[in-house]
Amino acid sequence: MENKQVEQQETLNQIYAYANNLLLREKKNSEEVKAILVDKGIDIESASIIVENLLIEKTQKKENANKDMLYGSLWCAGGIIGTMANIGFVFWGAIVFGAIQFIKGLTKFD
Repeated sequence: MENKQVEQQETLNQIYAYANNLLLREKKNSEEVKAILVDKGIDIESASIIVENLLIEKTQKKENANKDMLYGSLWCAGGIIGTMANIGFVFWGAIVFGAIQFIKGLTKFD
């Protein structure tokens, strides 16, 4: 029984990976991806759910990437401004942390 569940999960993962590839790499729109999945033998309701889930995930990733870029740039700019204010400290931590967080957000975009 457990082997069947594992096989079903692997199959579902493969379907999601295939649909994700169609959406992101091949730049197909959601209706095209649904039609392709239906042609492959998946019922229309399941195909719609898969595409909707992938679109939601894509939106969430984009929001997280934007947030990382915003906070990273604020930390970096704050560190540079604090250093330039000639307080007597160099705010390397804020500058480096901000730059790393900004780059992390930048790399999340597909």
